[in-house]
Amino acid sequence: MTSIDIPGYRPGTWVLDPAHSEVTFSVRHMMISKVRGTFGIKNATLVAPENPLEAKVEASVDVTSIDTKDEGRDAHLRSADFFDTENFPTMEFVSTGARVEGGDFFVDGDLSIRGISKPVSFEFDFGGFGADPWGNYKAGASAVTTINREDFGLTWNAALETGGVLVGKEITISLDLQGALEQS
Repeated sequence: MTSIDIPGYRPGTWVLDPAHSEVTFSVRHMMISKVRGTFGIKNATLVAPENPLEAKVEASVDVTSIDTKDEGRDAHLRSADFFDTENFPTMEFVSTGARVEGGDFFVDGDLSIRGISKPVSFEFDFGGFGADPWGNYKAGASAVTTINREDFGLTWNAALETGGVLVGKEITISLDLQGALEQS
């Protein structure tokens, strides 16, 4: 597919609204449950030409802001065992393309964690477009991808007496996004 029609879509530069956006993740814990957490978004920009499939996205997430509702765990996740936020305080995403497969919309790109970049694909679901009471044109979307944390150098783990390990390899990253079209 070389083009796609998205009702309400407008070309231009879109800037993410961090107050109405969130990056969350989940990972298996002790092989029996999931731990969930959030990251703060530093910035994100979408440069949207007439054809949405030619859009370019750049985003930066503040890894130091990790919050799993447990201060001890958060401190461990910031340490060199995991994110090493002293040396790698951000996680970056730069798109390399967009595509439609079987009616689903994907944004492909390079995700960088701990200085290691790997290709990922986010599946997007558009929430819609509309003007707010102050005349700003807004867009909303959600997206999800799953990565193997070990591909990004996040290899710390601990064996359990009952078998298995403390932390799963697969991380689901979910995005809830709202952005505004820059006014000229």
